[in-house]
Amino acid sequence: MNPQADKIVRRITTVATVTASYFLLTDDYGPESNVLDPIKNTILSAQSSVKEFIIGSRKEHQEVR
Repeated sequence: MNPQADKIVRRITTVATVTASYFLLTDDYGPESNVLDPIKNTILSAQSSVKEFIIGSRKEHQEVR
C-alpha cells in the first residue's frame, strides 16, 4: 500500500474507533450529563464543520440568492 493511502486508512480507523467507543460508552450513561460531554461536543462541532465545508455556510447560501 502506498504511504498516503496507509496514512488515510490509519486516520479513518482511528476516527471510527473513537466514534464507536464513544457511542458504546454513552449507551450505558443515557442522555444525562457525564464526563464524555466534551467528546460529544467535539464530534458535533466537527460534523457541522464538515457540513459547512461540503454544503457551504448558510450565510454564503443566503448571499447567493
